[in-house]
Amino acid sequence: MKYLFPVLAVLISFVFVYFTKPKNKEVFKLLLAFSGAFLLALTVFELFPEVYGHAAPKTVGVFIMLGILLQIFLEFFSKGAEHGHVHIDAEKSSFPWMLFISLCLHSLLEGLPIEDHGTILYGILIHKVPIAIILSIFLIGSKIKLQSALFFIVLFALMTPLGTYFAANFEIFRKYSVFLNALVIGVFLHISTVILFESSEAHKFNLRKLVVIMLGIGIAYLL
Repeated sequence: MKYLFPVLAVLISFVFVYFTKPKNKEVFKLLLAFSGAFLLALTVFELFPEVYGHAAPKTVGVFIMLGILLQIFLEFFSKGAEHGHVHIDAEKSSFPWMLFISLCLHSLLEGLPIEDHGTILYGILIHKVPIAIILSIFLIGSKIKLQSALFFIVLFALMTPLGTYFAANFEIFRKYSVFLNALVIGVFLHISTVILFESSEAHKFNLRKLVVIMLGIGIAYLL
């Protein structure tokens, strides 16, 4: 499940976009708001207690801050695709390699805590679906060949299971799992909070988004 589900979430999202050509952006915004709240809540409920219980608090805090900075750095290249943005010229036919590499690294990191925290898998799945949909809309709507778009999506889909495999089978990842998980917490904190901040357009009150955010937090707590 922990290896198969992340791949299926991305591939099914791509197939959905290819055949339906969705246009309703408001639904995506609600899904993003839910995913941001769900991922943030699971990070707080599941990952925070574990890392702070197995290492010096200040050291853990340093790695969390490094994770936040790492994600900010990656977004210089991914253009914010991790939280629903793709600011790339769709008229270009060349493959967006920097976007691809930064998203793959992000997805690889996502897979690390799954080995020890199975529940976080659900947060990553919910996070991946709207991102995969938005990326698929960009790739299918651009001048990139379908084969290149499939290549990108398949490799992107494989990165999270690859991270989980590394965490489970390489001693260096086991040895430093607490610090790596703290790094991933920083990545999750940045992404989820940016999604939640951006879900409030011009800081206007939106009851539907508030409801889906509360729903995301509530479901994460029950898990």
